[in-house]
Amino acid sequence: MRESEESSIMLGTNKLAIWAMTGLLAVTTVFFNLYIFLMSLWHYKQNKRWTASETIITALSMANGAHQLLCYFWMTMDEVDGECRLSQTAYSVMLLLMFSLKFAIMWTSGFLTFYYSTKLVATPNRCYTKIRAAILKHVNVIILLIPVCGLATCMPMLAVLHHDNNIAGKDCGIMIPDTIPGQVYEALYLVIADVLPGLLMIKCCLSISVHLAIHLHNMKASANGLAHGPKLGAQMRVIRMTLSLVFAFLCFVVVDLYVHYEIAVNHESAIALTFFFTSVYTTVSAMVLVYGKKTLWKALIHGYNVWLDGYPCLSCLKVKTVQPPEKIES
Repeated sequence: MRESEESSIMLGTNKLAIWAMTGLLAVTTVFFNLYIFLMSLWHYKQNKRWTASETIITALSMANGAHQLLCYFWMTMDEVDGECRLSQTAYSVMLLLMFSLKFAIMWTSGFLTFYYSTKLVATPNRCYTKIRAAILKHVNVIILLIPVCGLATCMPMLAVLHHDNNIAGKDCGIMIPDTIPGQVYEALYLVIADVLPGLLMIKCCLSISVHLAIHLHNMKASANGLAHGPKLGAQMRVIRMTLSLVFAFLCFVVVDLYVHYEIAVNHESAIALTFFFTSVYTTVSAMVLVYGKKTLWKALIHGYNVWLDGYPCLSCLKVKTVQPPEKIES
């Protein structure tokens, strides 16, 4: 009995720490994603149109921000309502929406890397080129379909997963796959929501890496074997952004799969961990997107330097701006 009480206290302490750390991440996530969204709206007001990349990035920022706010609200309610007096259905619906938004984030991130790989890498395969062109022609439709597919994929949770928050210290509204259909659904969800977009991003990452390697090889050959840094202009910014996004995504997927394994197999109350690491990913991805989109990065640095102008003692913290040649649409 004493061990059970100590375990419950330890679990409550860990949940409180995760809630506090998620709150800090929430501030950063909401700031960067709100910045992306507002700047995109401002550019649309100026140009009366959105480019394909702006459409995808804006959709990703909206999904990131919505997931972070809903996630932190659920975690706050889970802390405040320690005895889970609120309806199970309310908590379950919140969890379903969060998983749906996570699905949208994963696939929109994959679609973004696919878009940039098409801008950077040319392929001699005509059929593949036509397929890519057809996909990119309907960017708006795909961006709308992704969250709809996410919601449709997550709806079965309410039917095949079992509510399990009767044990002290359990998260409110948590749904456990304790039957064969539930376990099969859990595995399918992880494959569709994590593994498949991960494979897409890895494929795009490899294509971009091969493109960069070929470019460096050609540069070395043209310079008679003298090695020097790649001079790709704006392409290099997009390459760094895409590879960083893929690396962050893969780190997140590994942790997410492990946490879901603990929940499904060992019935551990670790759902807060997956939301915490999703928050880490949305924060990192938002920062990477701001850097990768040159117009956003320049505006952010300009605003930061203007803010420092009001504090002469901090002038040493100013960031120097460089004007690289624009090669591709980023």
